[in-house]
Amino acid sequence: MNGIQLKPMPRYKRTDFEDEETSSASSIPGDVTGSSTVLTDMKGGGVGPVAAGVGGARGSVAGLAPMGVRYSVSGGVHRRTFWQRASPLERFLLALVALLAFVVFVLAIVVGVSSGGVRERIIEKIVQPERKYCVTPACVTVASSILNAMDHEVDPCEDFYQYACGGWIKSNPLPDGKSIWGTFGKLWQENQLVMKNVLEDEKTELKSMAEMKARTYYYSCLDKNDTVEALGKKPIVNLLDIVGGWNVSGNYSTDTWDLQEALHLIHNVYSRSGLFSWAVGEDDRNSSRHILQVDQGGLILPSRDYYLDKAADDKVLTAYLSYMTAIGVLLGGEEASVKAQMQDVIDFEKRLANITVPAEERRDDERLYHKMTVAELQTSAPLLNWTAYFNSAFSQINKTIPDTQEVVVYAPEYMANMTDLVREYLASSKGKVIICNYLAWSMVHSMVSYLSEPFREASKVLRKALMGSDGSDTAWRYCVTDTNAVIGFALGAMFVREVFDGDSKPLAQNMIQEVKDAFKNNLPMLKWMDRETRELAKEKADAITDMIGFPDFITDPKKLDEKYKGLEFEENEYFENNIRVSQFLLRKNMQRLYRPSNKTEWEMTPTTVNAYYTPTKNQIVFPAGILQAPFYDPNYPKSLNFGAMGVVMGHELTHAFDDQGREYDKTGNLHQWWKNSTIRSFQSRAQCFIDQYSNYTANGENLNGKQTLGENIADNGGLKAAFHAFEDWLGTHPDEPPLPGVNLTHKQLFYVGFAQVWCSTETPEAIHLQILSDPHSPAKYRVTGPVSNSEEFAREFQCRKNSAMNTKKKCEVW
Repeated sequence: MNGIQLKPMPRYKRTDFEDEETSSASSIPGDVTGSSTVLTDMKGGGVGPVAAGVGGARGSVAGLAPMGVRYSVSGGVHRRTFWQRASPLERFLLALVALLAFVVFVLAIVVGVSSGGVRERIIEKIVQPERKYCVTPACVTVASSILNAMDHEVDPCEDFYQYACGGWIKSNPLPDGKSIWGTFGKLWQENQLVMKNVLEDEKTELKSMAEMKARTYYYSCLDKNDTVEALGKKPIVNLLDIVGGWNVSGNYSTDTWDLQEALHLIHNVYSRSGLFSWAVGEDDRNSSRHILQVDQGGLILPSRDYYLDKAADDKVLTAYLSYMTAIGVLLGGEEASVKAQMQDVIDFEKRLANITVPAEERRDDERLYHKMTVAELQTSAPLLNWTAYFNSAFSQINKTIPDTQEVVVYAPEYMANMTDLVREYLASSKGKVIICNYLAWSMVHSMVSYLSEPFREASKVLRKALMGSDGSDTAWRYCVTDTNAVIGFALGAMFVREVFDGDSKPLAQNMIQEVKDAFKNNLPMLKWMDRETRELAKEKADAITDMIGFPDFITDPKKLDEKYKGLEFEENEYFENNIRVSQFLLRKNMQRLYRPSNKTEWEMTPTTVNAYYTPTKNQIVFPAGILQAPFYDPNYPKSLNFGAMGVVMGHELTHAFDDQGREYDKTGNLHQWWKNSTIRSFQSRAQCFIDQYSNYTANGENLNGKQTLGENIADNGGLKAAFHAFEDWLGTHPDEPPLPGVNLTHKQLFYVGFAQVWCSTETPEAIHLQILSDPHSPAKYRVTGPVSNSEEFAREFQCRKNSAMNTKKKCEVW
């Protein structure tokens, strides 16, 4: 349940691939919850990006639902399998069938290889007939899955992504309503089913009031009594009257409308967005405390480029205007008048886009950090009475904000320029109407998904222009995702009791330590670092804390109830429930200002298949949802576990040392702790990645190597650390049996397992959106980029020099 969520600063780095069903939908308008000026507990914590797991909003313009859950019958998440439920006779018959199927399977592979399948050149040694295979059910199943996903006619040294994923892509066309489809999406759908069952099955024991609230919210979303449809436009019309009206629908007066009052109500009472954003978050320079933070914000579309590159994105602006007009007409406006007024709003947004700083220019956290008092903010950006503005919010928790209160402003130039722009508009009656229309539209747009079907249908035109599909989904799937985003730790408690295998925690912790040891062992090899900085980097790696599975408090009903104390739902009040959520989150966020930082706090729900690193906590987190196949299964060969889960772990660990994470020390404080000579060496090596990825193209469009730098460094460093950890493990386990019929060494399987996590298909529009707004590279280049930089990959697949996957120039930092 997350909307635009304009936030001051990203506070954690995610592994995720921006899968449509499994991502944070913060970049797509009108997704599930609508906008919020602040980003708080259940939507990511602090001022970081919203946690993963947002799907299409009942037909509204849905989020990428990436950027962020999965479930499998094996691995970390566990439930009773059919085999466990079967009778002895059924087991005997199944075993007999499996044996016969295995014989046929191996014969088929032998025929395939002999007819020119996998190229023998890349095989270190064809497995000999007398050698023992791993013939457990898990090994047979995963061997079949691996082979079916591969394209055996492709040379892995020329296009490893196509080699590893070509079969999967061919057999997995985009499902209806999807813009991106991959391993993440498939796993998320299975996880949705688990959550649906615990929410709907009356036999499921609810152990806390919080879990009861989760069920109530879920049913309010399903709206079986058609309350939402019966209310129609009434809820949003009533809200517009409260915040000062909307000229589009006729209930507006220039004489009575006031910007300060409008922003007080829209931002600080209903927690919607517009013009700028603010939140309470951890102080980058003193991470033990919280501080007010203000940043740029206010664009409805997910990237400023949609407003500025008219030639490439005209269809998006056309769809956006159509969507705005349709909503205005549904609220009682006359079509021609609505269209003209909404075009004025778009023109204003274009001017906002012109002063909005691009993401690739906001990667140096030290340069972004500008601490001042509220009084100094008043001088630099006199848009409002800032002391009164903040007090209008904090009065809701019986606190006051003096003009001496410290605030970090991440975009002071934007705030100053935005102030001048708005003042220019307010100088005329028409301009005042445009500002009112813009703010009212921002609020309306953020709430479209709470309204009746005609409103949700109207939003599909924009979503299709942005993503290439309308995002249609079944009501229960949307509502499961929505409930997880709103009250996900309560739902997570139900999920964990149902499916999580506690043995996964120590197994995962062991693997994390192995990857961390491999990373640290590599540090002395990095001659570009000076000795002092290298030692401090080792200390930081040692200080990284890892959180596995789920936070302990969710297993204690009293503590879980305390988290959601004050949040109440009614089954027939879906619109009102979402207002209550926004107001609850606003209060929770403001209360942080008066509390020390919680270094063990989670920012993702337990069901999420993702992982993240938080620089101010120096913490890596791996929710229960990702501790399962294909990322992790204790019954799989270690090569696959290290190739998938191990790389995820290495990725998050490397984020502590990417271009942004490296600026934070071992205690999570932002300051320069590297020597200047080492910084220069790092920047030179980072430039190699910028150049490499900027030369990659997707659908004829170049990637943005600056915007994706941190994720690319993490992808490359994570792959290297995980492979070295796997090599260390093989040193003490040399007799790992091969998979039947696959004819790849375990070192080669490591890379295939890594690549197949990223098998996916996407629409051209989704790829375009990803290039414009996503810090991650497209899936293909998250595979081919790192392997082409890997000497170990070239060695294991015996790639000739200067082949596509063994280029002469290789980029490496860690």
